Formats: sequence, C-alpha cells, structure tokens
Amino acid sequence: MKNKIYKLYTRVLLLFLATTLCLSVTSCKKAKNEVTGSVKESKKQSKYVRSEEETDLVMLKMADGGEIVIALEPKTAPITVDNFKKLVKQKFYNNLTFHRAVPNFVIQGGDPNGDGTGGAKETITGEFADNGVKNALADNHERGVVSMARNAVSMDSASSQFFIVLSSSADIAASLNGKYAAFGKVVDGMNVVDSISKLETVNQVIKDQPKIDEAYFVKRN
Repeated sequence: MKNKIYKLYTRVLLLFLATTLCLSVTSCKKAKNEVTGSVKESKKQSKYVRSEEETDLVMLKMADGGEIVIALEPKTAPITVDNFKKLVKQKFYNNLTFHRAVPNFVIQGGDPNGDGTGGAKETITGEFADNGVKNALADNHERGVVSMARNAVSMDSASSQFFIVLSSSADIAASLNGKYAAFGKVVDGMNVVDSISKLETVNQVIKDQPKIDEAYFVKRN
C-alpha cells in the first residue's frame, strides 16, 4: 500500500515539475520574442533622427504615428525648396492636414483652410518649363514625386500647398509635367501616402482629414 502511495506521489511530483518547466520555457520564449520585437521596432524607428540643423530630409509625422519622409532637391528647384524649408522651420505645417485625395493620381496637403483655398502669406516663382524655368524633376512626375500646387490663374501662385504623386503613367505625366514645380520625392512612407489616398472623400475633399502632427528636419541614423 505504501509502495502504491509512493509511486502515485512520485508521478504527481514529476507531472508538476514537467508542467512548471513547460511554463518556464514558454515564458522565456515569450520574453525573448518580446525583446526581439522591441529591438526590431527600435531599429525601425531609429532609421531617421531629428536634426536641429536644416537638412534636405523632412519628416512629416502624422497624428496616428505614420511617417512620410521627403528628400528635397535644392539643386533642381532651389526657390521651391527654400520656401518649403522656411515653412518647416516656422512650424507652418504642424497640425495641418492632407485635405485632398484622388486615387491613382495625388494626395494634397499643406492648406491651413483644409479645403484647397488657403496658403502661406508669400507666393513663389513657379519652377517648371511652362514658366520658362528648367526643372528636370518637374518634367518627370512619377510615383512619389512631391510637387507644389497652384491656382489656374497664375504660374507664380504656389505658397504652401503641395501634392504627392501616387502613380506613374503617361496620363499623369501629360497632366503635370512642365506645369507644376516638383521639388522632392518620398523616400519612406509611401504606404502611408497610399493609405491616405483610400480615405473617403466628397468632391475629392477628404471627410476625416489625416493630420500632420509635426514637420521637421531629419538625418539618416
């Protein structure tokens, strides 16, 4: 009888130890995965770091955490880039939105009115072929290109509003090339741009406009 009780006790003890070991291994694996995930996320977030000095890389940090990084081309469009940098330094774009979206064409932002009617105080010379200014990037509006919006009346009416091209096609090239001042290109965050382009709109105006929490200069880490 004592032998049976002893054997039963031994089995229960072994089962308890096995279960504890299993839980410990699972916990260790979970902890390891969490640490690994944190490291990966940290690396992902550290691709760019904020720069107190002016650079040719601008981060558009969205309110939902999305990031759009624009590489500016000052040699190609010096007036337009200088204007954009000035507005970034003035924190002009902070808390503004992307107000317009046309799927497979462009998204547009940088309007303090949020409806396509507003802008900054100053307007700039349009750096594109139709205005007599050489600009190679403006002759090649393809996916990711960032360009200045303007009104239909004046070629020198651009101020703060800009658009990002969603697709590369002959039709888009025909409608934009030589007519708008391209000044940079999205080098990271086109997935964010694509997401914005799919938001619900009324007459191309986004109903729930995604906010640019902050625009600032960055450098590669």
